Amino acid sequence: MNQYNIVISNGRIIDPESGLNSIRNLGILNGKIAFISESSIEGEEYIDASNQVVCPGFIDLHCHPQDAQIFEVQARDGVTTTLELEVGASDIDAFYSKWEGKAVVNFGASVGHIPVRMSVLEDPGVFLPSGDAGRREATDAEINQMKELIRRGLEKGALAVGFGLDYTRGASKWEVIEMFKVAAEFKASCHVHLRGKGHREPSNSIEALEEVIAAAAITGASLHVVHLNSTGMKAVPQLLEMISGAVNSGLDISTECYPYSAGMTKIESALFDEGWQEHYGIDYDSLMRPDTGEYLNARSFNEYREIGGWIITFSTPEEAVQTAVSSPLTMIATDSIIENGTGHPRTAGTFTRVLGKYVRENRDLTLIDAIAKMTLMPAKRLETRTPAFRRKGRIQVGADADISIFNPSTVQDRSTYSEPTLAPTGMNYVIVNGVIVVSSGHLESGSLPGRGIRSLTP
Repeated sequence: MNQYNIVISNGRIIDPESGLNSIRNLGILNGKIAFISESSIEGEEYIDASNQVVCPGFIDLHCHPQDAQIFEVQARDGVTTTLELEVGASDIDAFYSKWEGKAVVNFGASVGHIPVRMSVLEDPGVFLPSGDAGRREATDAEINQMKELIRRGLEKGALAVGFGLDYTRGASKWEVIEMFKVAAEFKASCHVHLRGKGHREPSNSIEALEEVIAAAAITGASLHVVHLNSTGMKAVPQLLEMISGAVNSGLDISTECYPYSAGMTKIESALFDEGWQEHYGIDYDSLMRPDTGEYLNARSFNEYREIGGWIITFSTPEEAVQTAVSSPLTMIATDSIIENGTGHPRTAGTFTRVLGKYVRENRDLTLIDAIAKMTLMPAKRLETRTPAFRRKGRIQVGADADISIFNPSTVQDRSTYSEPTLAPTGMNYVIVNGVIVVSSGHLESGSLPGRGIRSLTP
């Protein structure tokens, strides 16, 4: 009888691709799932998964800014692969070399239109534009420079092309089409924060979605719309109908959401230029500083905007969030942000919140459908360009041993806006590349098995 490095015994194994949903024993060898059986098997280390679900590790398509704290916080939420695909990076080699051998979870990035535009237009902003890159139209020569940098990033193995069009409002629609053309050359999906939100025209969320659906249709590029809940707000049902229609017409379009009614962004960004209250249908008292818990007024808004920093925005009705989470079109992704211990609770609680609130309590989703949204669907979104994802998002022999083990009766997020890094309950074990990184809900000290994933990764 073979001996495995780790044996997971008596767990309810759920594989969203094959439909397996039964009590099985699983053997891990050399970082891979090597054996799945109803019979007992031997190993060097055992995890008793009785009364627990054993499923693929969660894949987060939308994490930023990536750092060691976020990796650890996300691991406790069941995440085994976390990706910066919206803002992305301009220097792909530098991004990957920074975290190689230093990450609890797997990581990766897109080449980002935002940082590339900031570089070409010499914007002084940090992470997001604060000057010309946010507001000025680019010349033809500058567009060509951006195209070359996007192309270079894809050649270096970037997973996708990222866009934050609401932060680069000076970008013409033609500039967007030109970037989509480069993505299409490399079979790279375009992960887009839409240019507008809310109901009010122009630049509402419906018009903004029309722009990128048109760009995808014109260029043949694949489109992924990020955080539909925060961009769509009350218009989430309409946006989902538009995406469904485009998919039924043959376009390759997908989307994601996170299970919270509040978003988070930089207060100095173009999102809060004059007219934002009327356009979004919210006012100062819908904005909160995550570092102090202070809700803003006209005076404090102007003061804080001058200083700059993160702001929580309460802007999406719960009914819209519920619609987004339960739609068969959506994946689950965090849009995670934590800095100096403050930020949004979605970083620490997105996946367990879906399992606890929307599966167990509300019954908006079946458990299998929820797991698919967190695992198989994001893996399939990326696997055309990046073959490594064909081994992720599955519990199958030969797949990477990226595994989450949780108690479906107790799993629940605990993070809040005042304590955004609180670990969830019921997420008991997390395994990355065959190494246990979370045991009995606690991080294993010194475990850094995460690997960078590039499109070049075999």
